[in-house]
Amino acid sequence: MTTEPEDRGDARHAARPGLRDVAKLAGVSHQTVSRVFKDHPRVSTETRAKVLAAAAQLDFRPNAFARALATGRSRTLGVVSFDATQFGPASMISEIERCAREADYFTSVITLQSASERSIAEATERLRGQGVDGLIVIPGHAPLTQTIKHLPRDLPVVVMESETIVPAVGVDQYTGPKAATRYLLDLGHRTVHHLPGPTSWLEARERHRGWHDALTEAGAPVPPTIAGDWSAGSGYERGLALADDPEVTAVFAANDQNALGLLRALHEAGRRVPEDVSVVGFDDIPEAAYFIPPLTTIRQDFTAVGRSSVNLLLEQIESGHRSDNKIIISTELVSRNSAGRAPA
Repeated sequence: MTTEPEDRGDARHAARPGLRDVAKLAGVSHQTVSRVFKDHPRVSTETRAKVLAAAAQLDFRPNAFARALATGRSRTLGVVSFDATQFGPASMISEIERCAREADYFTSVITLQSASERSIAEATERLRGQGVDGLIVIPGHAPLTQTIKHLPRDLPVVVMESETIVPAVGVDQYTGPKAATRYLLDLGHRTVHHLPGPTSWLEARERHRGWHDALTEAGAPVPPTIAGDWSAGSGYERGLALADDPEVTAVFAANDQNALGLLRALHEAGRRVPEDVSVVGFDDIPEAAYFIPPLTTIRQDFTAVGRSSVNLLLEQIESGHRSDNKIIISTELVSRNSAGRAPA
């Protein structure tokens, strides 16, 4: 009895196409194919198009490790972040990853569990061990920005939300809160109370400063604040004290989660929003438009932040020089239904 030979035509068993296969189909040398995938400038547009068409037809993908050996680059960007559970850092990481993919780069992300100089140093060394081409640091906590000064000079780097370190990309954390406070004052409120974020965070410091300066410049009273964190629970607990004070008619919350907790505290106290108390948040999280009432807030453009940080890092990788550029992204006041005129 005879048997049919085993079918080896299954694509899973087929050898992956190589440079020579692409070269044969395109009618060029394998050296030319290699130059195309190294982005060599001395390849004509016509030849490049033929090689890329042949590669697409064969479903050829250059091996990342082989390309790294050939070019001296891993095409990987390292990202170090603290507390990526927060909306701001999480949104930055998401946009950085998306923009890196568009530029044909991978990302390797390390999220720190503790805020310390040692943790950033260890994370940096781990990423350097992976051969990353550059590093984006999202420090969050103010003291950590100083550690960036000690990073190796040969490593391209971008720092997010830095006060003094460059190269850096950040959101204007000062002007937005100032605009929100002025907006509430213009609605006739005698003053504006504030639920601040944790003072160890750069963003919280700047938002507090914007609120404070807007009041002092307008000659309005500056109410005392109660320390807290970024959570809705913190907004709720501190909001209970504000809700009990009949003099409180307007509140700027350091972020939308704080504002959410505050809205619940006001509701439980029988204070209507915005008829009795106006509320403005910061971030414009996706759920902000669905709060009751929909939240007036300050929007951060994380798409612009991610794109600017990746572009600034790639510029340094290409030039081989550390940049001294600092890019600041503007914010926008989004008016909804949670802020209104002061009660008569």
